[in-house]
Amino acid sequence: MISVLGSVWALLLGTLLIMLGNGMQFTLIGVRGDIEGFSAGTLAIITSGYYIGFLSGAQITPRLIRNVGHVRVFAALGSFMSAGLIAFPLVTEAWAWTPLRLIVGFCMSGIYVTAESWLNHAATNETRGKILSAYMIAQTIGVIAAQWLLSLGDAATATLFIVASILVSVSFGPILLSVMPTPTVSVAKPMSLKRLFRTAPLGTIGTFFLGSIYATQTGMGAVFGTQIGLSTSQIALFVATLFAGALVLQYPIGWLSDIMDRRKLIFGAAALGAAACTLGLLSDPRSEMLLVAAFLAGGVTTPLYSLFLAYTNDDLPPDEMPAASGGLVFIFGVGAIAGPLLAGWAMQGIGPHGFWLVLTLTFVGIAVYALYRMTQRAATPVEETEAYLNVLPTASPVAVEAATSWAVDQVEGAQEPPRSE
Repeated sequence: MISVLGSVWALLLGTLLIMLGNGMQFTLIGVRGDIEGFSAGTLAIITSGYYIGFLSGAQITPRLIRNVGHVRVFAALGSFMSAGLIAFPLVTEAWAWTPLRLIVGFCMSGIYVTAESWLNHAATNETRGKILSAYMIAQTIGVIAAQWLLSLGDAATATLFIVASILVSVSFGPILLSVMPTPTVSVAKPMSLKRLFRTAPLGTIGTFFLGSIYATQTGMGAVFGTQIGLSTSQIALFVATLFAGALVLQYPIGWLSDIMDRRKLIFGAAALGAAACTLGLLSDPRSEMLLVAAFLAGGVTTPLYSLFLAYTNDDLPPDEMPAASGGLVFIFGVGAIAGPLLAGWAMQGIGPHGFWLVLTLTFVGIAVYALYRMTQRAATPVEETEAYLNVLPTASPVAVEAATSWAVDQVEGAQEPPRSE
C-alpha cells in the first residue's frame, strides 16, 4: 500500500491542500454573507452559482486540456481560483459574489478533471481501487480540517479568504513540480437523459434528489448555522460533522451493498437520512442532537451517491457504463443547482429550519420512490451485481469512469474460473 501511494503522493498532498482552501470558502461564504446582511435567498443564489460553474467545468475542461495540455490548464485554473477567493472580501456585494462563485466552481471542477486524469493514468488495474480510495479520503479529510482553520481568524476581515487563497496556490506546487507523465483525457459522451431514465429510473431520480441534498448541506449548512445564532467555531464543527459522517459510514454501507438488494439499502439509507433531518428539525439549536443529526444526514449522503452509481451499472453492459455514469454526473449537477435555491426560499419564508425541512422531504422522496421501484421489478441477484463504487459526489466524470472500470474488473476477476495447474 505504501509503495502504491508513493507513486501518487504529490497528487494526494495537492488534493489535501486544495480541499483545505475550498472547504474553507464554502463555510466562509455563509458566515461572511450573514455579516454583510445577505438574506438566505441571496446566499442560495450565490451557492447555486458555484454548482453552475462546477457543472460547466466538467463539460468544458476536457476540451481545454486537449487543446493546450494538462499543465497549462491546471496552472491557469489554479491561478483563477486563487484570485477568485481573494476577491470575495474586496467587493462584498451579491452581484459580485455570484459570478465569483461561478468562476471558483468552474475552476474547481476543472482542477478535479485534470488531477483525476493524472491519478487515473498513474494507476493500474491492480492499484486503481486503492488509489481512488486514498484520493477520496484525502478530499474528505481536507474539507473536515478546513473547518478547524476557520477558528484561526475573523470572518469579518479578509484574513481567512487570504489563507484559503494561499492554500490553493501552494497546493499546485507538489503536483506541478513532481515528475509525472502527461496523460490523455478521454471522457465518454453522457447517455441521453431519456435513455438513462428508461434504463435506470431509480438511479436517475435518486441522483437528482441527492444532488439537491448534497448542495444544500454543503452550501446552506453554514447559512443555517448563522441564522440560529451559532458562533463561527460552532458552525465549523457543524459542517465538519456532516463530512465526518460520510467518512465513517461510507465503508459499512458499501459492505452492505454487496450482500443485499441495493434498492432496500437505498430505501434504508434515505429513511435514516430523513429521520436524522427530522431530528435536526425538532432539536434545540444549542442541543448536541444537532450534531447527531448532521453526522447521520451527512453520513448517508455520500454513500447514496455511490449506491446509485453501482445500482445503475447493475442493469448495463460494461461498454455502456461510462456513458451512464457521465449522465448521472450531469443529473447530480442539475440537482445541486436546484437544491440551494429551494432551501434558500424555504429558509427565507419559514426561518432557519426550512433547511432541515427541505432535506427531510427530499430524503423522503428518495425513500418513497425506492419503495415504488421495488414493486415494479424483481431484485437483481446479488451475485450478478457490480462492485460498489467508492466515489464522492464532487468527483468528475474522469474519476467516476475510472471507478466504473475498476468495478467491472473486480467483478470479471471474481467470475473467472480458477486456472488448472
